[in-house]
Amino acid sequence: MGTVSWTRGEGPLVRFAEGFWRELLRQGHPPAGAKHHLVLMGQLDRWLSGEGLTAGDLTPAVAGRFLASRRARGQRRVPTLASLVPLFDYLRNQHVLPPEQIKAATSQGELLARYRRHLVNDRGLTPGTVLRYERFARRFLGGRAAGTGGETGAEGLTSAEVSAWMLVAGSRLTVESAKREAADLRALLRFLYLDGILAADLGGAMPPVAAWRGTRLPQTMSAADVDAVLDRCDRSTVSGRRDRAILVLLARLGLRSGEVAALRLGDVDWRAGEITVRGKARRTDRLPLLAEVGEALAAYLTGGRPRSECPQLILTLYAPPRPIHPSSITNVVYPRLPARRAGPGGRAPAASCAGHRDAAPRRGPDRDRPGAAPVRSGDHLGVRQDRPGRLRTVSRPWPGAAR
Repeated sequence: MGTVSWTRGEGPLVRFAEGFWRELLRQGHPPAGAKHHLVLMGQLDRWLSGEGLTAGDLTPAVAGRFLASRRARGQRRVPTLASLVPLFDYLRNQHVLPPEQIKAATSQGELLARYRRHLVNDRGLTPGTVLRYERFARRFLGGRAAGTGGETGAEGLTSAEVSAWMLVAGSRLTVESAKREAADLRALLRFLYLDGILAADLGGAMPPVAAWRGTRLPQTMSAADVDAVLDRCDRSTVSGRRDRAILVLLARLGLRSGEVAALRLGDVDWRAGEITVRGKARRTDRLPLLAEVGEALAAYLTGGRPRSECPQLILTLYAPPRPIHPSSITNVVYPRLPARRAGPGGRAPAASCAGHRDAAPRRGPDRDRPGAAPVRSGDHLGVRQDRPGRLRTVSRPWPGAAR
């Protein structure tokens, strides 16, 4: 633990300091980060002693009082309650604190639980999409329940309210965000109708989001631009090896950011030279493991990926290691894109778009060069271009074929 002097005192948390230190190191925290948690634990220990409290008296409310006292004393950078979560978890595992109480089920909570089962079982959506729809439903129903006093927030919902909601969303959001809001609301309204809460599907009452196609040309990246982006990764650092593995998966295989985040260790078949990709609507593809992709993944696994029980292939850099979120993958791409590709405010296209553009079918001499991406067109039909026989099962005969 180094020279943390408070651990030699007699405060209520002193006897837990050594075990907490070992637990932080086991979770993958670097010694400097673990020491930061221990210093915060020492400040809490001295405050508990001054208040005449024991370790068993520690609750989120008590911790809030501790943090408020630090602000009142003029401390400039006061951590949030989230910084004490590792300590709370450790004390619960040591049976010093009671298990976290589960909130009593409410009518709205039961409705959201049914909605989640509908999204997972009936619609087969990916976990990321389910979480997005669920967050919107909680926000929409919660806000309406607070305003109307209803139990679920869906009582008496009318088409006029739906239209008003979308008009407000269209005035404060960009076109892309407003379209996403409309998709989230339409999915919720469809479920409320199927669940029998609404007598009609109010999704048809939603006004369309005004947008005009073809107003701007899609941006493209040349092979030289893609190679330059990959070369910006510092392979001598852990973060550089991880980021290069992410970028190679996007650029050479054309994966979406969500598909990269969903990759598991067992999805890479090193002997067969293939990688399994889980896409939208529970679709699974097996793509060739290109030499460049395999080298980048091997470099990350042997010299960058922290030890963890997580089955996901790509993990976060900060301890404790956990699966990376698709939005974090997008943030890996933004800083490395050429400045001329940045949009308003320095923002650049999404990671998934950058990946699909470079993974488009190649023409000319670059088509068969090593590292060329496999063709993944026809995704919107649920078939692969290299399997045209499947199209015959869904297409109708050409009207003039019998002549």
